[in-house]
Amino acid sequence: MPEERGWPVEERIPNIVTSGLSRHVNKDGITVELCIYRLEEESRWTLEVVNGAGASIVRDDTFSSDDAANEELLKTVAEEGMATFLDSAKVIRFPRAPDDGAA
Repeated sequence: MPEERGWPVEERIPNIVTSGLSRHVNKDGITVELCIYRLEEESRWTLEVVNGAGASIVRDDTFSSDDAANEELLKTVAEEGMATFLDSAKVIRFPRAPDDGAA
């Protein structure tokens, strides 16, 4: 196992590169945070939208450029509106585990 400053290094955590296109977007009275980023050693970009309730929506597919990710956001807003990013729009609630009384 390699060592750094005397401490074992199991695996390096890659740096995250944030696009300059990341920003807050406000339309139709709804504000979301647009996050476009990639891992330092990767070439493909990830698109994430965080709504006012803090819910994060991350696209499964990645993009060849940060411009392409930004265009996807603009296309989605034009086709579906900003309400698509609201908490109640497309959130799948996971069922809670039954309380087994072992508190």
